[in-house]
Amino acid sequence: MTKILNIGGEPVFDDRIVKIETHTYNPYANTTFEYSDEIRIPIQQQDLYTLPCESFLYVEGTLTVTRAAGQADNVVLGNNCVAFMFDEIRYELDGVEIDHCRNVGITSTLKNYVTVSSDRSVILRNAGWEPHNNANGYFNFCVPLNLLLGFCEDYKRVWRMPHVVLSEVNKLSMLRALENGRYLSMGFRSWDLYEYPLLQNTTKHSWAIKTATQLEKPRYVVFALQTGRKNVMSADTSRFDDCKLTNVKLYLNSEVYSYDDLNLDFGKHRWAILYDMYARFCKGYYGYEYLEPSLTVSTFLRNGPFVIIDCSRQNESVKNATVDVRLEFDCMENVPPNTSAYCLIIHDRVIEYNPLTNVVRKIV
Repeated sequence: MTKILNIGGEPVFDDRIVKIETHTYNPYANTTFEYSDEIRIPIQQQDLYTLPCESFLYVEGTLTVTRAAGQADNVVLGNNCVAFMFDEIRYELDGVEIDHCRNVGITSTLKNYVTVSSDRSVILRNAGWEPHNNANGYFNFCVPLNLLLGFCEDYKRVWRMPHVVLSEVNKLSMLRALENGRYLSMGFRSWDLYEYPLLQNTTKHSWAIKTATQLEKPRYVVFALQTGRKNVMSADTSRFDDCKLTNVKLYLNSEVYSYDDLNLDFGKHRWAILYDMYARFCKGYYGYEYLEPSLTVSTFLRNGPFVIIDCSRQNESVKNATVDVRLEFDCMENVPPNTSAYCLIIHDRVIEYNPLTNVVRKIV
């Protein structure tokens, strides 16, 4: 309220950026891509200020179905369909990998289920998130790169990249900062997906996921189970299953998260603790005081459920050479056949870049 008493203030006009233009970049060869083909979209070395966090992939095409006589016409594009077209995506700078995402469909689906707000989920229908299907099969999507890579989220087929043009005063200031040869630090959160392709037919499971360095230890972990959907075209691979899960524990060396057991029972509708963990995570991940989740309780159960473990607060004074990451989870009954487990680990990463010498260094 005190701001209304500031009658002596003058309007401020931000003219540091004089233009932002979105340019189109195409693959090396504009041909028809098949299975296992690699698509490389380069931006040649130029005197440019780019804005990758606002860039997007433009994808268009036609859904064509060949069916037998009398077969039902029920083939549609599924949720997050564009991401499932790619097995891996990499972002490179001067030939050095800055960030990557493997199993892009599952990784981005898990991550965006638990972080996308309700208002943004409406906008993302234009990116293939719960897409609109029309009768003639035509589709086109603008997929923001920050949906697929942590680098483009935190460090704010056709690649549309915004070019930023600075005013002369700010351009001179920027050049002076680069002349001294200093390294520019780029901090962001990277997403790593780990898969247990076929769980044993038991109720108790212990999964040694990885041995991480101290600098790459997890900050958030998203766990989900999926039965009978992998590589099945008729199944919705963007949905997961509860498999009568009762408890999940994350171990980082001797530290355990969470402290209490979850005591889940989906048969008795005892899953409120999972939705509470999801709602709290939505606020904490982006640091907002309030963020309305995109999933209601019913859609959370229908699309998930997901177990979200916040391990961002750790004792940094205790330095170990490595961190053993292990998950233990229990089910009320033996897991069904063809059940896979997925663990999405979100961890910190820092890259240093020297624009004067084009040297890229990985710090974390």
